[in-house]
Amino acid sequence: MERNSELKNLAQELRKNQTKEESLLWNRFLRGYPLRFRRQYIIGNYIVDFYCHQAKLVVELDGSQHYDPEEQKKDSERTRYLESQGLKVLRFSNLDVTRRFRGVCEAIDMEATHRTAENR
Repeated sequence: MERNSELKNLAQELRKNQTKEESLLWNRFLRGYPLRFRRQYIIGNYIVDFYCHQAKLVVELDGSQHYDPEEQKKDSERTRYLESQGLKVLRFSNLDVTRRFRGVCEAIDMEATHRTAENR
């Protein structure tokens, strides 16, 4: 899979300055998850919020800016690219993470478990 090395510094900066929702999901669920997830991982010309190589799974958390029509168009293009690389993209709003944390974790677990079994 391609990686734009010019994004390395930006990815590092994004890891240092996570949103509170990214921090919550990382520290309370993904960090200790049995499959390894990476934060702010570069795939092609994109930096994804969370990526699990074993499950070929991307988890994106969307803030309010993602509801702007232009941003939605960019998100659709990004998702199409990631899916063309054989990846599954799960998107959750920041509100989902804060209000339905358990449900978000269950959805990620279900997809990761399913895709890992598929990839064996």
